[in-house]
Amino acid sequence: MKITKSEDEWKKELSPEAFHVCRQHGTEAPFYGKYYDNKDDGVYKCICCGVALFESSTKFDSGTGWPSYYEAVEGAVSEIKDISHGMIRTEVKCSSCDAHLGHLFEDGPEPTGLRYCINSVCLDFEEE
Repeated sequence: MKITKSEDEWKKELSPEAFHVCRQHGTEAPFYGKYYDNKDDGVYKCICCGVALFESSTKFDSGTGWPSYYEAVEGAVSEIKDISHGMIRTEVKCSSCDAHLGHLFEDGPEPTGLRYCINSVCLDFEEE
């Protein structure tokens, strides 16, 4: 089920930084977010709607300063061509609420070779 809210509703529910990144396609600074170095077992969920996005078992240290995963929970994210900032990239959004999460690159580890580079501020973590 698709979750839609007005800009004012999102502003009331999210921190200013989460609103900027999730709803206005911003980016947090590298090595800054609360989950880039998290090694606990659990599930990373969308800060906007609570949908499970990534399992901790798929998280790896990419050296980029952002949480990185080689696989998303099936059906949890959508991928969109992003041609902003003079680059061609693949934007990653939450399939349920369209929150901007980060970008997808094809330089990750096996078994997928993918790197979902995600902003910590877009995530909530539920420890197992």
